[in-house]
Amino acid sequence: MLTTILLQAAGGAAGQGGSSLTFWIMMILIFVVFYFFMIRPQTKKQKELQKQREAMKRGDKVVTAGGIYGIIKEVSDTTFLIEISRDVIIKIDKGSVYASAEDAQTEEKK
Repeated sequence: MLTTILLQAAGGAAGQGGSSLTFWIMMILIFVVFYFFMIRPQTKKQKELQKQREAMKRGDKVVTAGGIYGIIKEVSDTTFLIEISRDVIIKIDKGSVYASAEDAQTEEKK
């Protein structure tokens, strides 16, 4: 649908003997809308998530991407050792930890 509108705008400008200025204005406006409504919020969310991961320390309760709840036992540069049950410790990548368990429970209540 959006492509059709753009093509009609470009075709209308060319058919009237005008330049393709309206086409470029439409393209710029579409890019601006995508930036402010899709790209920028996603970038902000990723930065916030990265800060949360860097702030996690031993003893914090976390939730993994797979939905596993656990407690951080050890932190390294790229991984966490998480205890998910008594004497059951798993090693996971920092990128697969999405939130502390308290944050996840707060989100569920909303």
